Amino acid sequence: MGKARVTPLKTITVPRLELTAATVAVRTNKMLLNELEIPIDRSIFWTDSMSVLRFILNEDARFQTFVANRLAVIHEGSFTDNWRYVNTKHNPADHASRGLTSSEMKKRNWMVAPDFLWKDEDFWPKPSSENHETICANDPEVKQATVRTIIKTEIPDDNSLGVEKLIAYYSSWMSLKRSVAWILKVRKELLRRVSNKKQDNKMTLVKESDSKDCTKRISFQDLKDAEHSILVYVQRHEFTDEINTLSNNRTVKATSNIRKLDPVLDGDLLRVGGRLIESKMPENCKHPIILPKGHHISELILRQIHIDLQHSGRNHLLAHLRETYWLINAPSAVRKLISKCVVCRRLSAPVGEQKMANLPSDRITPDEPPFSRVGVDYFGPFEVKQRRCRIKRYGAIFTCLSSRAIHLEVAASLDTSSYINVLRRFIARRGQVEKIRSDNGTNFVGAERELKSALSEWNLNQIENAMLQKNIDWQFNPPAGSHFGGVWERLIRSVRKTMNSVIREQVLDDDGLNTVFCEIESTLNSRPITMNSDDPSDLEALTPNHLLLMKRKAYLPPGLFSKTDNYCRRKWRQIQYIANLFWSRWVREYLPMLQERQKWHKQRRNLMVGDIVIVVDSNAPRNSWPMGRINEIIPDRNGLVRQVKVKIGNNVLTRPVDKLCTLLELD
Repeated sequence: MGKARVTPLKTITVPRLELTAATVAVRTNKMLLNELEIPIDRSIFWTDSMSVLRFILNEDARFQTFVANRLAVIHEGSFTDNWRYVNTKHNPADHASRGLTSSEMKKRNWMVAPDFLWKDEDFWPKPSSENHETICANDPEVKQATVRTIIKTEIPDDNSLGVEKLIAYYSSWMSLKRSVAWILKVRKELLRRVSNKKQDNKMTLVKESDSKDCTKRISFQDLKDAEHSILVYVQRHEFTDEINTLSNNRTVKATSNIRKLDPVLDGDLLRVGGRLIESKMPENCKHPIILPKGHHISELILRQIHIDLQHSGRNHLLAHLRETYWLINAPSAVRKLISKCVVCRRLSAPVGEQKMANLPSDRITPDEPPFSRVGVDYFGPFEVKQRRCRIKRYGAIFTCLSSRAIHLEVAASLDTSSYINVLRRFIARRGQVEKIRSDNGTNFVGAERELKSALSEWNLNQIENAMLQKNIDWQFNPPAGSHFGGVWERLIRSVRKTMNSVIREQVLDDDGLNTVFCEIESTLNSRPITMNSDDPSDLEALTPNHLLLMKRKAYLPPGLFSKTDNYCRRKWRQIQYIANLFWSRWVREYLPMLQERQKWHKQRRNLMVGDIVIVVDSNAPRNSWPMGRINEIIPDRNGLVRQVKVKIGNNVLTRPVDKLCTLLELD
């Protein structure tokens, strides 16, 4: 008889399929024994799977549920000694899964069985020398043993451990008092029931009904008793020697940290004796309760007073504390509490600060044409007359980062197209720019994007203009980091001051505004960038005009120039010499003035990923500033963090350090 099954659609391993086949063989044998009328003494089972033999013959390992259930069927319907191994080539059962034609069935061992079955049992095939009873420890069908260890800890008989856990569990003084009040209330009720146990049942029922109303709520006296119990417990654990000494009517030891307070025992509580006994102050103020330094109860009481006083200052908190309690080293504890209070830090935390950075190379690179490296910004608006209406115009300032010369342009609007026109007029007058620094304004970002696409088109069309073929290195300051552009922000202030003195309340037209900008530009470019001297024999102070106009005053000593260059008929050599003279004086006189750091002298702690900060918003009140977590830091070449990426909700913003207030630091 032959019987086969189709492999299920669900993926199953080959050893499990082989084991299922062995189960089918056992069930088929059981059915044959019931149906055949011939008595059979023994049944032999053959399999070509060593995994199945290992499963059946193994007696130690615990298997997975799938394997264990089928092994139970096999062991119930057969003996392990009756299972044998047959090579796949001689196994007739393979024909059921691989298929045979009718003509091939006569030639194969399907009809007549394998040859070794016609021989004596001693000639039957046997497995190789491999121990088929051994199962690998990492077999996936074997359950891994799990060892569970129980550690028994001896708990001391004293109930102080439970009280300490109760105290440490709460972070609010009021919540702790309410919890202890309920415990004392239940304890009192249990003691009452024990004391009334032997009384009349009717009396007990009356008392129990009366007590139900008392246990539904906590009174002020219950909270007061709970506070008294907590303070007594804390003092007995922290000032054990002092309490024992005072109980025996002796003086506190000189080594005690409360000796100067002249402590006295008031019932169970340790209070300050002090020198104010004769004063007219209330008793609690004259003899406050002594609290230990650094204890959790002291911190809870201090925090509760701080919240009740609406997060007031240190002196106010300290004065209110000493009306009832005397905390040892209270000023330092108050200072520590306020420094960790999130609400106080949110309201008064200073903005971030870091040591002033070194000057960038753009500021200190000599021997370059003016306006090779510039900073640009907008200012305004200004109203101008156009026919019968008034429209707005804006000023664009270009600052040479090395020579400190400025160039002013009038912008018709704040859009990207207007800024590109301003930039092209500037380059046409002052020459090609290598690097531009600017704020992170939308018009500047858009100008960079459009210029990049325009430059690619110009290169494709092979336009001959060399200026357009050169790309510009454009660097943006971080958002809200106005101090990154201080070199041009300060000059905008000078421009505004000059304009206010010239224009006042007049309303100009476009022509007049352009003229005023040119006059202001000339005035500011003649300002000295080095120190003026009162000695007439000294050289005049350097100005940006020395480089832009190549002009000097008449009393400039002629001995500074060589005869071959200064008095040469070739004017370009004379101009070149004067330019070199400017840069040599610039290096000697101007650069040393930039050596000092005017502020931010000390290196501060770097912000770290995970710090909780408040993002400063100058357009909103401090209470509404958003709170976020630092997602990424951006250190400079010296490892100092000056910019970070802050995650606020689902948004990530880049902000400088001085626009953040630290709430919680990651230790």
